[in-house]
Amino acid sequence: MSPPAPTDAELSALAAQLAAELLQHKLMLVTAESCTGGWIAKTLTDQPGSSAWFDAGVVAYSYEAKEALLGVNPRTIEHTGAVSEETVLEMVSGAMARYGAGVAVAVTGIAGPGGGTPEKPVGTVWIGWKRRGGYAHARLFHFTGDRDAIRRQSVAAALSGVRKALTE
Repeated sequence: MSPPAPTDAELSALAAQLAAELLQHKLMLVTAESCTGGWIAKTLTDQPGSSAWFDAGVVAYSYEAKEALLGVNPRTIEHTGAVSEETVLEMVSGAMARYGAGVAVAVTGIAGPGGGTPEKPVGTVWIGWKRRGGYAHARLFHFTGDRDAIRRQSVAAALSGVRKALTE
C-alpha cells in the first residue's frame, strides 16, 4: 500500500522549506509543467514573498506547447513520447534557457484516469531538474491513486527534488 497523497498543508510546508533554501542560495526558480497543470507554481507562489525567488512557470500541456514554449524537439516526442526521460530533460533545459532562473524543474506524466498504456500506465511521471551551469537529470516515478493523488505526489516529488538539487 502506498502512502497517502500529500495534503495542501504538507505541500505548503515543502514550498516554505524550498523558499528558504532558494533565498539562502540567492537563486530564482522556474517551473515547466505538464500533468501538474501549474500546481507546482501555484504551491510556490502561495508563499508570501515568492517574487524574491520564483521567476516563471510554464504550463505546456500539448505537444505543440512543449515545442513552442520550451523548445522540445518534435522528433523527441515522436520517438519517445511526451512522457519520457528525453522529453522531460528537454523541457527542463528549455525552461532554463528561456528564463533567467538559476534552477529549474519540469514534470510530464500520466495522471489519469485514462491515457495509460501497458508500457506507461497511469501514474507514470518523469521529473527533471537542472541547476544553471550543471547537467539536467531526471527520475521516473510510478505514483498510485486517483488523478488528484498522482498530481499531489508529483508536486511533492518535484519540490523535494529541487531541494536536493540545491545541495548537490
